[in-house]
Amino acid sequence: MDLDTLRYDSQGLIPGIVQDRAGEVRMVAWLNREALQLTLDTGLVTFWSRSRQSLWVKGETSGNRLRLVDIRPDCDSDALLLVADPEGPSCHRGTPSCFDGDAWPATLPWLGRLEALLKSRKALADVDGSYTQKLFAQGVDRIAKKVVEEAGEVVIAAKNDNRDEFLGEAADLLFHLDMLLLERGASLLDVVEVLHRRHADRTGGPA
Repeated sequence: MDLDTLRYDSQGLIPGIVQDRAGEVRMVAWLNREALQLTLDTGLVTFWSRSRQSLWVKGETSGNRLRLVDIRPDCDSDALLLVADPEGPSCHRGTPSCFDGDAWPATLPWLGRLEALLKSRKALADVDGSYTQKLFAQGVDRIAKKVVEEAGEVVIAAKNDNRDEFLGEAADLLFHLDMLLLERGASLLDVVEVLHRRHADRTGGPA
């Protein structure tokens, strides 16, 4: 990316919208050319503080860094989308996103939050713990068996004329499939990346 082709404002700044790989918008801040160059050079998202008039590496003191995955300008080259892997919450309030409301809406990025919760349950796996802690403690064979059971229930529900039952069984299947992915050191995002590559291969371009 040619930094000189970007359209900075009168103060030499350009807004940066930070999004994680699950698609959730985490925060918005400003970058000048130096901050952008440091972000590209170090892989750590760096901003320009308009109040302090200085550079700041996100998470430099809190440890809640943003590790850059990709960066791209919008069609007018006057705003940037920064895709990053967050190391902890991105908001100074201690929440994952600066755009949190009373409850996170039921959009696809919410699956990322569910997966983060499952990861925390996996770290606390215990046969005497919660349902998910117990299932993680029982290992891959038990989790895989649940996936098979839930898949069968989805098929049965699909044949019945009950949408709520079908969606409920599909939700159970997705939940347990995510557990199985985490148990094997993978994630839903890894599956999405496989689908993306397959689509790109078949269409001859990006998905």
